[in-house]
Amino acid sequence: MIYIVRHGETDYNLQGIVQGSGVDASLNDTGREQAGHFHTRYGDEPFDLVITSGLKRTWETVSHFIDGGLPWEKHETINEMCWGSHEGKKGTPESIAEYQRVKEGWGEGKLDARIGGGESAREMGDRLERFIEHLNERPEQKILVCSHGRAMCGLVTLMMGRPLERMNELRHSNLGLWVAEQQPDGHYEFIVQNDRAHLPAAPNQERW
Repeated sequence: MIYIVRHGETDYNLQGIVQGSGVDASLNDTGREQAGHFHTRYGDEPFDLVITSGLKRTWETVSHFIDGGLPWEKHETINEMCWGSHEGKKGTPESIAEYQRVKEGWGEGKLDARIGGGESAREMGDRLERFIEHLNERPEQKILVCSHGRAMCGLVTLMMGRPLERMNELRHSNLGLWVAEQQPDGHYEFIVQNDRAHLPAAPNQERW
């Protein structure tokens, strides 16, 4: 089984500042509390391996598992999408409009479109496919993966065997959990989707 969780909250999330792959922010106090709640709920799961992206907000989120001695690997193939010139900046009416326009285009199959001169959906999808191929070759039975919002939408969509154009159908939240079982045909069935029951009551909120 594969457990996939989005990283905890950062100050950039809180302030509506775009992070992406080029901003290596740490968790804030809320994010660290979220990570603690997640570990309280899932710390006894017999995970064989922890995989994070190459950005510290992911490994800080699962640091309790790592500190407990679980094997840990960093894979930059599950880094967040690069948002180009938008990264490190607060959303403006113009940048938000560009985001919405390009995002809608992805849903129409325009996967080469990119935001702020950053990474295209197709480029992100290519690296996520490589990660899935690697995941399929792993011998471990239960793996915990920590990644990022947009990257997770793409990853989960591809793991489901769906075209990347459908990734806009998914929603993500800080510390939202997805749990998947691989099927005989190779795709994954997600039996848990963006679950936050392990956290204190809070609004589900999609942040960059």
